[in-house]
Amino acid sequence: MLELYQFEGCPHCKKVREKLSELGISYVNHNPRLGKSHDQKVTNQQTHEELVEVGGMDQVPYLVDTQRETSLYESDDIVEHLETYYG
Repeated sequence: MLELYQFEGCPHCKKVREKLSELGISYVNHNPRLGKSHDQKVTNQQTHEELVEVGGMDQVPYLVDTQRETSLYESDDIVEHLETYYG
């Protein structure tokens, strides 16, 4: 299972979402905040706490690949991972 922590207004998150769509990959989407910038107020406290607990940072995009027991920050690294294992 793939889980993506992201928010809609983030261009780096959009890059990852587009790659997931291009490859036809199903994933679970988590939105710890709404808005257009990382500075936006946290709107889903539970999801935000999960992000920080699981990943250690308040940073998106963050991909958790449970099948490969891997988690990644940075959109370029995530896209490369998706292409390597799912492309």
